[in-house]
Amino acid sequence: MLRSMYSGIAGMKGFQTQLDVVGNNIANVNTSGYKKGRVTFQDMMSQTVQGASAPTDVRGGINAQQVGLGSSIGAIDNIHTQGNRQTTNRVLDLALEGDGMFVFGNNITADPAVGATTDVDLNGDVNLSYSRAGNMYLDQNGYVVNAQGQYLLGENSGGATGLIRIPEGAASFSIQGNGVVNYIDETGQTEVAGQIQVAKFSNPGGLEKIGNNMYRASVNDGMIEDVPGSGLPELIEPETEGTATIVSGSLEMSNVDLAEEFTNMIVSQRGFQANTRIITTSDEILQELVNLKR
Repeated sequence: MLRSMYSGIAGMKGFQTQLDVVGNNIANVNTSGYKKGRVTFQDMMSQTVQGASAPTDVRGGINAQQVGLGSSIGAIDNIHTQGNRQTTNRVLDLALEGDGMFVFGNNITADPAVGATTDVDLNGDVNLSYSRAGNMYLDQNGYVVNAQGQYLLGENSGGATGLIRIPEGAASFSIQGNGVVNYIDETGQTEVAGQIQVAKFSNPGGLEKIGNNMYRASVNDGMIEDVPGSGLPELIEPETEGTATIVSGSLEMSNVDLAEEFTNMIVSQRGFQANTRIITTSDEILQELVNLKR
């Protein structure tokens, strides 16, 4: 059987995967905090028809003769470049301008009692996830949560790692660039509800997407850990240690470039078509061979 047929099949599979990634990028062009995907290819092992030979006194050397066997997916990357900001003028819409991710926790028991603060032990049964999407909300107890109801983590009003809560009687509140959350109490005094903190990764492309604009840690994300080897993040104050500034009243938009994606779609489509032509041409050659005996 002709090697070209299998090369064509491998090429079709690769371009189909690229089309899948491009389609997902286009579908998420308006998704806050979304980071686009990218496919890169690599060649497969080549069959050596004749090995290389060294030069002699009477002739030069000869290069190896190899026939490639197609291509495969080299990597599917998440590109964590900064997205543009969309102004919303909503206090709880937060954009990160720079490096870092918001940290959210599940399996946390919050204490809604008046004046209570909820501390969080990251060494416990808390499930942590990370996101650049900053559309936050207040639940019925005044805790800051995301669209899925996961608690936003930071430093609470007691100075410990925990949840951030706006008291029920607060007249208004604001969020500063360094993550400090201030509110005006019933007497008109300015109080501190806590400080939003972020996690930092030297290789954010190593994070794994889990849906709902969320990521989870992996063994290759380069997390800045609280204790080396613990697998738990160090919660860092924004605007320190090279982390982002929090911009209240804005959302980070998707970093998808439609012009780039449409170009990639055309390239993928033509690449797929060209590989199908390899298969049909190889089939015609085989048909000619079959017809040699009539």
